[in-house]
Amino acid sequence: MPAPKFPFPNNLKIETIGEISPFKFSGRRSPMIGMGRQTATALVVLWLYTAAAAAEGDYMKYKDPKQPLKVRVNDLMKRMTLEEKIGQMTQIEREVASPDIMKKYFIGSIVSGGGSVPAPRASPEEWVNMVNGFQNGSLSTRLGIPMIYGIDAIHGHNNVYNATIFPHNVGLGVTRDPELVKKIGSATALEVRATGISYTFAPCIAVCRDPRWGRCFESYSEDHTIVQSLTEIIPGLQGDIPSDYPKKFPFVNPREKKVAACAKHFVGDGGTTNGINENNTVIDWNEMLSIHMPAYLDSISKGVSTVMISYSSWNGVKMHANYDLVTGYLKNTLKFKGFVISDMRGIDRISTPERANYTYCVQVGIHAGIDMVMVPDEYVEFIDDLTLLVKKKVIPMSRINDAVRRILRVKFVMGLFEDPTADISLAHHLGSHEHRELAREAVRRSLVLLKNGKDGDVPLLPLETTSSGKVLVAGTHADDIGNQCGGWTIKWLGLSGNITVGTTILTAVKNTVDPATEVVYNKNPDREFLKANNFSYAIVVVGELPYAETSGDSETLTIADPGYETISTVCEYVRCVVVIVSGRPVVIEPYVDKIDALVAAWLPGTEGQGVADVLFGEYGFTGKLARTWFRTVDQLPMNVGDLHYDPLFAFGYGLTTSPRLLKASL
Repeated sequence: MPAPKFPFPNNLKIETIGEISPFKFSGRRSPMIGMGRQTATALVVLWLYTAAAAAEGDYMKYKDPKQPLKVRVNDLMKRMTLEEKIGQMTQIEREVASPDIMKKYFIGSIVSGGGSVPAPRASPEEWVNMVNGFQNGSLSTRLGIPMIYGIDAIHGHNNVYNATIFPHNVGLGVTRDPELVKKIGSATALEVRATGISYTFAPCIAVCRDPRWGRCFESYSEDHTIVQSLTEIIPGLQGDIPSDYPKKFPFVNPREKKVAACAKHFVGDGGTTNGINENNTVIDWNEMLSIHMPAYLDSISKGVSTVMISYSSWNGVKMHANYDLVTGYLKNTLKFKGFVISDMRGIDRISTPERANYTYCVQVGIHAGIDMVMVPDEYVEFIDDLTLLVKKKVIPMSRINDAVRRILRVKFVMGLFEDPTADISLAHHLGSHEHRELAREAVRRSLVLLKNGKDGDVPLLPLETTSSGKVLVAGTHADDIGNQCGGWTIKWLGLSGNITVGTTILTAVKNTVDPATEVVYNKNPDREFLKANNFSYAIVVVGELPYAETSGDSETLTIADPGYETISTVCEYVRCVVVIVSGRPVVIEPYVDKIDALVAAWLPGTEGQGVADVLFGEYGFTGKLARTWFRTVDQLPMNVGDLHYDPLFAFGYGLTTSPRLLKASL
């Protein structure tokens, strides 16, 4: 604001010394002795001017939403100390955070790792109160810079009890439907906001080229074009970019209760040798550009706010240390304007063994172009090391300023400075009926029918609902929400059992069949049991137990015991449909001939009713494989287009049905 223009008396002079403005008067009398009317008036005017000047000096442009974004960022940047800037670059775990720590260290961000919650089965109100408590600590700092709270909401708000859990990406890829995925993004954003959180580490846009990788279920497809199309989840999470918005600039629409998204893991994480997690991707630059990079271009064009770096390496160079790709290509060539975040303890892994030389890890990671470091626990050491590296001029101040400018840019875009705290007004969105119906639709669309009827037999699917006989449901995954949801559900690795609210496939079957039909559940029935009962048909639901990341790496790709035994025994005595619940294709070829109908259900999430909807013909099967289904693991890696391509079920395969009608197609 401009300084006011007052008609100063002729006998008044203002002299300035440094930043102090002492006032000296000239005239007939001292203002302090025998103060006359003219002098008194002058003093009042001086006081008014001083107050206005003080107001001018205290005017913080960064707090004014009417100011252009660049002006706000620049104004805040010039006010910040090195300590405050490094604080912004630091993300710490919820478990080690407190309002006092946020204030003392100027922490810029908090993360809830997998399973890190304020309390078991915490309510939205408990989440909001926790997040606001941390935020109030940040707002009490000298400059009042709000923190950003991040969480892995990767198939719904999966850390939170009673949230809607959507199918994992491996299933959504089957749908090949960008609009459906966008709706899922919008629903997820609302549920995340319902708990006071404004940032999700999603989507994973990895192109999984080997199903032995333990994160393959986080990938939409082995085909980058499917992955590219499903980056439409980003505007679902963040909002649609206005037509006149700057290109390749982060965008979040807080008015629509959207959240900041994160494209991950940059780059090549799905192409590691033998599918080993965090391993080395050995490909040339052309392959990197043509397979693993394209979805990042789409994500950036859709305004993704952040990009997370991969634990993996490219041709022997750790991605967390790769200046050429992070700064040279992502920032300089692709012109990404959001901020780059490490994976959890990602910079620690730069050295071997991990953290062997932490100061070196900090130096190399920050130099590579990482803007925010997911520390998450040893934050004092990180802050001290980075501060020392800057003061010794090992890391230039320009690198720190680039990082902080990007972080602040995203925070301003998100509207955090205007609306930093949350309330519980959105709590009703968590696990809402509308969202569960959307998840149920996604389940229906993600199922792939791989077989329907033995040679010469009448197709088994769709199943009859009107029979008054007995129906058998068997298998380890038939009545288990945890198995149905997979990893990254309630806990990082997931859990078997009744871990959250949802509908199991067994319950869905009971909901669907005629009330006169007896549904019998036996997890692993023996031959005597099967002989003693006259079942009309059997539904066998088997698959993988929950896992995440390295714990899911597998050289065998087999289902959990006694899955194969259950298939063999049940299908010997009863016409059976086998439903495989898994995060990827698994070994099934030796058993296919024994099975009447075979369905890939992937990891469907909480809404098991969607499985029954299609099994019983209320809806038809429409899904087409977005991953190649191998015959044996010896063939791997094997992707569509390879010279040695000889799959059990080819990429794009899937039988389709409509109620009471079957037609096969490729």
